[in-house]
Amino acid sequence: MTVRTRIAPSPTGAPHVGTAYMALFNLAFARKHGGQMVLRIEDTDQSRSTSESEEAILSSLKWLGLSWDEGPDCGGKFGPYRQSERLELYKDAIQVLVDNGYAYPCFCSAERLNEVRKKQIENKQTPRYDGHCLNLNKEEIEQKMQEGLPFVYRLKVPTDGTCVFKDELRGEVSIDWNQVDHQIIQKSDGFPTYHLANIVDDHHMGITHVIRGEEWINSTPKHMLLYEGMGWDAPIFAHLPLLRNPDKSKLSKRKNPTSIDYYKDAGYLPEAVVNYLGMMGYTLPDQKEIFNLEELSESFEIKRMSLGGPIFDLAKLKWLNGRYLREQLKPEDVLHRLMEWKANPEFLGKILPLALKRLETLSDFFPLAQFLLTDTPDYSTEELVGKLEAANVAKILKIAEWEMEKLPQWNRDQLSNLFQQIAEVEDLKLKQVLPPFFVAISGNSVSLPLFDSLALLGPDLTRTRLRSALEKLSSAGSGLSKKGLKKLEKEYVQKYGNRID
Repeated sequence: MTVRTRIAPSPTGAPHVGTAYMALFNLAFARKHGGQMVLRIEDTDQSRSTSESEEAILSSLKWLGLSWDEGPDCGGKFGPYRQSERLELYKDAIQVLVDNGYAYPCFCSAERLNEVRKKQIENKQTPRYDGHCLNLNKEEIEQKMQEGLPFVYRLKVPTDGTCVFKDELRGEVSIDWNQVDHQIIQKSDGFPTYHLANIVDDHHMGITHVIRGEEWINSTPKHMLLYEGMGWDAPIFAHLPLLRNPDKSKLSKRKNPTSIDYYKDAGYLPEAVVNYLGMMGYTLPDQKEIFNLEELSESFEIKRMSLGGPIFDLAKLKWLNGRYLREQLKPEDVLHRLMEWKANPEFLGKILPLALKRLETLSDFFPLAQFLLTDTPDYSTEELVGKLEAANVAKILKIAEWEMEKLPQWNRDQLSNLFQQIAEVEDLKLKQVLPPFFVAISGNSVSLPLFDSLALLGPDLTRTRLRSALEKLSSAGSGLSKKGLKKLEKEYVQKYGNRID
């Protein structure tokens, strides 16, 4: 058997370090056994998937030195490697599942489903589909379809018994079927959900080992049922522990920078990031802390993976990155990395037009540009608040952070429009809105043009600086309380529309 693993990121946002973490161990396992790793794009969420996000995922993984044998950029005999280009396969699978009694159409309206959910919560029951359409006969189904009623396809789940499957890390896992929902497997727009597309693609691409995060353990019975319904053998499963924040919660951008691009823009070395991600879940037999991808792959035994929730600690990553700079690179190599990073004509050339109006000598340039070449600038709470009320500053910073997450493109014009909109909605003048942002972004109340600076910094460093400013306010007792944040979120949805988390 040729070992084949895969990673399947969704192109719906910034490339996540969790994707790199999973890619690393999938790649190490495949290389250890002389196999291949596939990169597949899970773009069934058409409303949120973008080509820009896909490109960012590919480029960030390449920056880390994590490669794949087949994918949307390099092809392969099992392509195409985007789910949106494989719809016929899923439609055929739905028909097989219906014919074999493993799937059924559901015509329930959103209103009915909301009412069912509401009653279940009131009765302290686990919210789930109540099987209302499960017993429709063939004639009723045909009539509803002829009437043009919208419908989805759901997975038919046994009413009793237990699903038992083997996990390479956890041994035998048992989950009662009464804990498993009748999952939607094809949406009303004809697109499959993750659950169906996932097993169809894994089968047709010859995936032998599914190495993924532990959040998918409770979904595995659904996948086992789908494999059974299709008459296919299931792959071998291994569910890795998720990366955690220092407070043991799941790693999230609310508490830690999670975008791979952040670490690239903040000046981390890719090999140090890969080394650190490897340390998160695995210890080499010789216990050494500094190792590369090749050394990890050579020694890799999946049963040596730790099941403890690995804590993603920025301080430890910085320490490791410092060791790489001092111990793994020669001074001339560090100089080369600096020039590749931001001390290059392309990046400095973008700053120069912004700074020229303020230059009297060449030595003026670097103090002006310094905030564009650092991780987080230094400033006091008093400087951040200025003449405004602290509560209003926190509110505007948070609204801007949420609005930035919704930007389709990151450029000067989009950012300018964003701030103009905030000023208009909040019934403020633009000159009242901008001062805290100058300080939060540059560390000074007067700096290079804000929108151009934000465009150069990029979304990850910008949002990190806004979160840093909000934390500074909270530490000083001037930030948003949990109650205040919930209230602001409700107001935000009314004024600006739903958030993108």
